[in-house]
Amino acid sequence: MRRTQIYLSEQEHESLRVLAQRSGRTQSALIREAVDVFLQRQEVGGRLARLREGRGLWSQRNDLPDWGPLRRELDC
Repeated sequence: MRRTQIYLSEQEHESLRVLAQRSGRTQSALIREAVDVFLQRQEVGGRLARLREGRGLWSQRNDLPDWGPLRRELDC
């Protein structure tokens, strides 16, 4: 691992301290986890996979409006 420094606001620092205390984990471990989640969300393949998982999610819904007229109204 490499050591790095970050600047946190007082509120961020305090919230992180409380969360670390509650969870029994270190602040560093929580920050590493947050960075890992952020980096995974930024991966092109990861984003595409999430979009594919959601494909057709509402395909069986019959209570949705007709989007064509609404979209044309917003495009003007």
